[in-house]
Amino acid sequence: MPLIALLLAAALAAPAPTAVPASETAPQSAPVQTVPQACAGRDGWSEPAVPQRVFGNTWYVGTCGIAVVMISSPKGLVVIDGGPRDAGRLVADSIVRAGFRLRDVRWILSSHEHHDHAGGIAELRRLTGAKVAATAPNAAVLRTGVPAADDPQAGDLSPFEPVPVDRVLADGEVFRLGPLAITAHATPGHSPGSTSWTWRSCEGRICRAMAYADSISAVAAPGYSFTAHPDYVARFRRALATVASLPCDLVITPHPVASNLFDRLAGKAPLAATGACRRYAAQGLAGLQARLAREEQDAKAAGGRR
Repeated sequence: MPLIALLLAAALAAPAPTAVPASETAPQSAPVQTVPQACAGRDGWSEPAVPQRVFGNTWYVGTCGIAVVMISSPKGLVVIDGGPRDAGRLVADSIVRAGFRLRDVRWILSSHEHHDHAGGIAELRRLTGAKVAATAPNAAVLRTGVPAADDPQAGDLSPFEPVPVDRVLADGEVFRLGPLAITAHATPGHSPGSTSWTWRSCEGRICRAMAYADSISAVAAPGYSFTAHPDYVARFRRALATVASLPCDLVITPHPVASNLFDRLAGKAPLAATGACRRYAAQGLAGLQARLAREEQDAKAAGGRR
């Protein structure tokens, strides 16, 4: 028999390759492109990025302008945030591109109840079948999609699709999925329901204290004065102290630019650093103090014109 015929016969006799299902705990292959490469010159809230492992079982699956974090465990996946309304499917696509299965997403957690971070949760929930957990002030807004009246940004916020909340977490409560333990830290200020999350991720013998530290900028809609709400400011200051004291080797923030995340993922700055959350909180405190000072100056100027 000619050599070509022999090779063809051997190929036909060989068993067909068997498809390997995506693992619940680890991807079959890592994406080639990195988030910094995919998002070079792009920072839109709904501009698609690519998935990238941050450290250990922690992944970035958000967009070029809004962070969404995925944490894997032997019992399934936990996702924090969903991006804006039209980003829910983009997040789902990133999860699949990372090699995971959507049906393995068990829970979606929320940082704060604004449309740019919670607007995509409803779609992500439909695509994955996951349950939703949040702290009480956050959950109250998620269930209605209507911004809280006491939110400093209420006048500028858009409503979003309501989301059923399956579990309400207390400040300091530990959320568990198998061996994965994620602690909820109430950090109100940027919004009344702002929540930061901490957990541990390991690569071999190296483990990091991971923190998804919520937004801490003192932003308000026109007409809102922080100085007119001293109780809210006091809660904000306590929240900043909480952020500063978080167990935090590696910090991620809902707006990645706030923690220089993409440069760190690109190796242009240290990915992990002692005191990361303390420095982040110091930036927030400086911003709050500057905001209060401007409001006081504006009030004096308005009084002088009377």
